[in-house]
Amino acid sequence: HYDKTHEYPWPLIKKAQELGLTTQNIPEKYGGLGLSLLDECIVGEQLAWGCSGVSTALGANGLGMLPILIAGNEDQKQEYSQRMVDGQLCAYCVTEPEAGSDVAGLKTVAVRDGDSFILRGSKTFITNATNADFYTVLAYTSPSLQDDRRERYRGMSFFVVHRDWEGVSVGKPFAKMGQHASDTAPVSFDDVRVPAEYMLGEEGTGFLTAMKVFDKSRPPTAAGAVGVAQRALDEAVKYAKERTTMGKPIWQHQAIGHMIADMAMQVEAARMLVWKAAWEVDAGVRNTTTSAFAKAYAADIAMKVTTDAVQVFGGYGYMSEYPVEKLMRDVKIYQIYEGTSQIQRNIVVRELFR
Repeated sequence: HYDKTHEYPWPLIKKAQELGLTTQNIPEKYGGLGLSLLDECIVGEQLAWGCSGVSTALGANGLGMLPILIAGNEDQKQEYSQRMVDGQLCAYCVTEPEAGSDVAGLKTVAVRDGDSFILRGSKTFITNATNADFYTVLAYTSPSLQDDRRERYRGMSFFVVHRDWEGVSVGKPFAKMGQHASDTAPVSFDDVRVPAEYMLGEEGTGFLTAMKVFDKSRPPTAAGAVGVAQRALDEAVKYAKERTTMGKPIWQHQAIGHMIADMAMQVEAARMLVWKAAWEVDAGVRNTTTSAFAKAYAADIAMKVTTDAVQVFGGYGYMSEYPVEKLMRDVKIYQIYEGTSQIQRNIVVRELFR
């Protein structure tokens, strides 16, 4: 339904909130579910199996809360956790028109003015933008460092910014290839006055916080890719049992059978990488490399598995009345958001040779 109407799935979101699915990573002492990251990945895979657009709409809340949970003080953690428990939504505002993979290339600035900061800039491709009640926003608080490639990483800070503050505006949602159940739109900050107490962590630590966010957010994102790939595999197996050619089910033709076997192996291997990356976080082990492994591999095999599922269906796979074409459209974004597959490989190389 939502794939065709492009509507935000409010009935599903409300039900998910009742179940605590928008507060999975919020500790129990703040009213959340307090799930381990591995648990989050298992839940996220199942949600994406059903619809990755809905899964992304839900997961964006956990992503938006991460800077607060990582860098916020106790009062901030309590206040915004309670807002989420009470049914509010949030969004993570980092990506900009000219700064996606290159986080340090962002142009948004927050200039000190007495006991406040004046926030100016634009963010783009923001999931939950049109429905969020508050945003976690990364900006340069030391604009003089923006062009210093060696020192610019020390010039950024995170802030919590409320949707209803003067100067905050949300643009028209983008028309996308897939994941139509999640809204994606630009957000602009036009001289927004942000009181200093809404800064998360110490001034200048925003880039470090963003990197910590990625280590925790990439395993659940990769789990979503695994969920879509598993759904494509399940649909391919079901169809290959029912569809007959030349007197036998098509899975008995070696070309098709081997294709599906490869799909199954790739899905399981990706799942194990995701689980390892999540387990490392839960065990307190630095997971930057494994997280990049999981994100790149899961996204890439999900694209391949969904494409192969369409192939198994043949001409029917290209038709919208069958489920696999939606899976193929939906899954492409996993190779792009939360760091492209190419950026993940850059991270792996950097970690191997550090």
